[in-house]
Amino acid sequence: MSKVLVIVETGDGKVRAHSLPGITAGAQLAQATGGELHLLVLGAAPQAAAEAIAAAGYGAKTVHVAAHAELEPFTAEAWSDVIVAAAKSIGATAIGGTATSSIRDALPRAAAVLGAPLAPEITKVIGPNVFGREIWSGRALGELVVEGAVICFTARPSEFTPAAPGGAPATIAAIAGVAPSKHGVTVISLEKTQSARPALNEAKVVVSGGRGMREGANFKVLEELTDLLGGALGASRAATDAGMVPADLQVGQTGKVVAPNLYIAVAISGAIQHLAGMKGSKVIVAINKNGEEPIFQVADYGLVAKWEEAMPKMIELVRARMAAR
Repeated sequence: MSKVLVIVETGDGKVRAHSLPGITAGAQLAQATGGELHLLVLGAAPQAAAEAIAAAGYGAKTVHVAAHAELEPFTAEAWSDVIVAAAKSIGATAIGGTATSSIRDALPRAAAVLGAPLAPEITKVIGPNVFGREIWSGRALGELVVEGAVICFTARPSEFTPAAPGGAPATIAAIAGVAPSKHGVTVISLEKTQSARPALNEAKVVVSGGRGMREGANFKVLEELTDLLGGALGASRAATDAGMVPADLQVGQTGKVVAPNLYIAVAISGAIQHLAGMKGSKVIVAINKNGEEPIFQVADYGLVAKWEEAMPKMIELVRARMAAR
């Protein structure tokens, strides 16, 4: 029987929200192959998170746990060692997870060691070894066929519904003899962005600014709207490359892929690189002074106006609506 192993990232003793679409993709692949869904939780002390995930079920048969001090802070080298060991231990026929920065870094290394083909950033499970994915920066959709005793995949989070708790609780099993190595890599420091806002790829509302914001100080008005809506702040590559905001706020093909319920694009032209990272949003609102910009082609609602005039009015209206609740 085939076994699909999905790598699950955790934090604060529970599953990270951005890992849930990867579980869904893994469950669909398990169904396509007539096999079992297995989950892998790894870290320095992942037991509590593993127990919470196992209790939630998610349709998995077993939650496999790998605990070792070398697994935190994250290094692709140590994680790939554990992924390989876990895959061999359970006899996995497929390995995958959500296409986060960590999984995109660690899984290709594991695939290389296993001699396994990798289907990256899939958008659909078509068959046991056939996947849909975007090509040419989202200009076209293709079908990718991978062949091997073991196959690997990463799932684009915006294209798969987050897995919901359900089904019978999964069993928990420890991966025996875990001995990962950083292979000479030394983590000098770890800097985390501290914010009361939700993570960009987990937020239900995202407000993003582009080159037209002109300077970082002008993002304050976007932050005001973001906080009113309880959302996350984003930016186009042009804005991050110009140093207006930190690079970790970049939304796009080379940044974060997001699919919130509401995406507000302010002073963003809508280059194909940016659209590839946000066009899966449920509702897209575009505000730009140039009505010919490509962002309006994907927007559900568009306002041709200067942000300097539109944003204060929008904030005023949002405040009034919230006060009336």
